[in-house]
Amino acid sequence: MTKHTPVGRPLRPRGKLLQEDARRHHRALLLQQLFRDGPASRADLARASGLTRVTVSDLVGEMLADGLVTELGAPAESRVGKPPTLVGLAVDSHHIIGLDLSETDRMSGAVVNLAGSVQARHEVHVDGAQGDEAVALVQHLVSELRAMAERPVLGIGVGSPGVVDTAGTVIDAPNLAWTDTPLAARLAEAFDLPVLVANDANTAVLGEHTFGESGDGGLMVLRVGTGVGAGFVLGGSLLHGHLGAAGEIGHVAVDPDGERCACSRTGCLETILSAPRLRRRVAAPGADGPAELAAVGTRLGEVLAPIVAALNLHEIVLSGPAELLDGPLLDAADRTIRERTMPISSTGLAVRTSKLGEDVVVVGAAVLVLAGELGVS
Repeated sequence: MTKHTPVGRPLRPRGKLLQEDARRHHRALLLQQLFRDGPASRADLARASGLTRVTVSDLVGEMLADGLVTELGAPAESRVGKPPTLVGLAVDSHHIIGLDLSETDRMSGAVVNLAGSVQARHEVHVDGAQGDEAVALVQHLVSELRAMAERPVLGIGVGSPGVVDTAGTVIDAPNLAWTDTPLAARLAEAFDLPVLVANDANTAVLGEHTFGESGDGGLMVLRVGTGVGAGFVLGGSLLHGHLGAAGEIGHVAVDPDGERCACSRTGCLETILSAPRLRRRVAAPGADGPAELAAVGTRLGEVLAPIVAALNLHEIVLSGPAELLDGPLLDAADRTIRERTMPISSTGLAVRTSKLGEDVVVVGAAVLVLAGELGVS
């Protein structure tokens, strides 16, 4: 029997839950308020969350004891009478280990604080490692990063290539020869920490959604590297799709006479848009680099236009080598999308490159842990 995954999963707490989940959920409501809006008094938190002041005081006391929040004193504009005491998220109280496994030649990772700021970095070369050897390499990378963390580690987040289910099992990642590999379970057993694993494009969209100054509308991040994939946040939920394969637009056929793709089909978008193919195209003898990039951007816009029309997206973010994506390619994609959709579909649409640069996946991996362990994003 086929196992189905949820089409979308909310990233943030919403409303009140059943009693058995209430305490964790209510704590997440308060943490989300502090994470998004900054320091607040207990009374402010009670008003914003709809919880009683007694409940808020109790939860704040618990979070103070856990080191997740800290008292900051009274606000500068305090009124007459006893001033309220502000509490704020203690962003350096814990660290998160975030990994990016999407590159073919290396695995990279970072120690990240609760505000998404990278504290330390490390990488290891893949050197052809596959299967169990590749898993062992991931474990080695985590060990090195854990030794660099100067605070208690809240968890491990991983952005992996391929199709990944919601339990953190890599269903298929050909470059690493992983098939039904329970990566999250194996790392959790090795390090006795919470572990969350997602496809690298999904991880990138979480990083952009949380720390990349994106709006609250529909967001798509197109990840361009060795392969091409997309991640979506729609209505505050990360989109997984029917079988966890949402966003695999790199394998949409765009040229029936094109090159053979790694998926065994011909003329997939990945065969013209992946970073190695783009570099080869612009470096070909006699090639007009800007014109070649614009041609690829036009083809990309043709693929993205129906997606924009169907989902009425607010932002499309290209993540990958800026020297290839920013400029003629981006401009042509943006123009083609607008030419091929109704104005109501593209009005207000932003098409841009990622503000997080090369950190988008490791920071997004940290968001996996923030959302999974604290309920914030």
